[in-house]
Amino acid sequence: MNDIARRTSVIGASSGGMPRYASVEELIARERPVLPVYCIFPERFAEAAARFKDFPGDALYAVKANPAPQVLDQVYAAGVRHFDTASLAEIELVRGRFPDAQCHFMAPVRIAGAAHAAFHKYGITDYVIDCDFELDKLLAETDGGKGLRIFLRISTPLGGALLELSSKFGTTPEDAARLLQRVVEAGAQPGLTFHVGSQCLNPFSYAQAIEMARRTADMAGVEIAALDIGGGFPGPYHNNEVPPYHAYFDTIREALATLSGKPKVMCEPGRALIAEGMSLVTQVVLRKDDKLYLNDGIYGSFDELTLPGWTADYPLRVFALNASGEAVLQPPGHAPFRVYGPTCDTLDVLPRPLLLPEDIKPGDYVVVDTVGAYSVALRTTFNGFYPDRWAVIGN
Repeated sequence: MNDIARRTSVIGASSGGMPRYASVEELIARERPVLPVYCIFPERFAEAAARFKDFPGDALYAVKANPAPQVLDQVYAAGVRHFDTASLAEIELVRGRFPDAQCHFMAPVRIAGAAHAAFHKYGITDYVIDCDFELDKLLAETDGGKGLRIFLRISTPLGGALLELSSKFGTTPEDAARLLQRVVEAGAQPGLTFHVGSQCLNPFSYAQAIEMARRTADMAGVEIAALDIGGGFPGPYHNNEVPPYHAYFDTIREALATLSGKPKVMCEPGRALIAEGMSLVTQVVLRKDDKLYLNDGIYGSFDELTLPGWTADYPLRVFALNASGEAVLQPPGHAPFRVYGPTCDTLDVLPRPLLLPEDIKPGDYVVVDTVGAYSVALRTTFNGFYPDRWAVIGN
């Protein structure tokens, strides 16, 4: 067995594919992994899910944020039973793992036949549309729409979020009002939905969007059966000041009081449920002056850092092995390093320098915290590198 196989085969070899360690330090000292390891913290998943008990409605986990079975199991164990599934494959993944889960098909555009399979095979009754073509297709694939809740997605202005999510999907309040009337005529329950943007740092953005939904329903002369306020709830990254979650929920609750009727309320947290529950152990492969080469990069776990407008950074910890083989936490770093991934592509470089200890060296470990959202979802097999080793941290 070669050195890489010997050092990494233990990771993932125990029951359920995830060995357990008391701490990240213990994992590093015992395994000395030369390939990246995703670390799961069950108590952090439980804490994140507990926050949404204060949300005035149902919280749907947005599977796209991290569809790894290891993560889905943690979300389910934390008590989440509703899932925002954006494709037939995600529905099959969730239902195959959790038969009692409630899936909601919340993508405004679907592959032909996907709604037919979701409705007839899995009994899915919640769908989103934002145009006549998708409404016509949905009604044709679900026997006319009887028994469905059909949500009209409206576009919202970018305000307070790092990434906008209304340029690809969503329509105007005026057009949504017209489509709401078509939904009612088809015999389906009418709903409205929106997405204020990813990593939203301004709770008032939700109040503005809910006001747009109220005006849309009033224009349509329709009392909506449900309102899905989407996702956007932030994770605690560096360089972002995140308001407390009660500020979001209190603002949302006040805005909901302006709606007529008592619509069922939903939200779609992804990042907020899973970002803090994972860390990533990486190792320094090479140092050239102020250039550092890690065993993971943008084709692996760090793609989200490259998005235009994304200013959030992951919290970092650096560990070095001492003479006794113990993993010792190093003082916070202040030296800027240009950080490259392991592939042969020159583009495999983080967009901003990382502040790391000045004496960091090959063999040291950089532990990247709050990495649960989108890291796993966006990794590739480019150049033969594919981070997929897992461990559980905690007693």
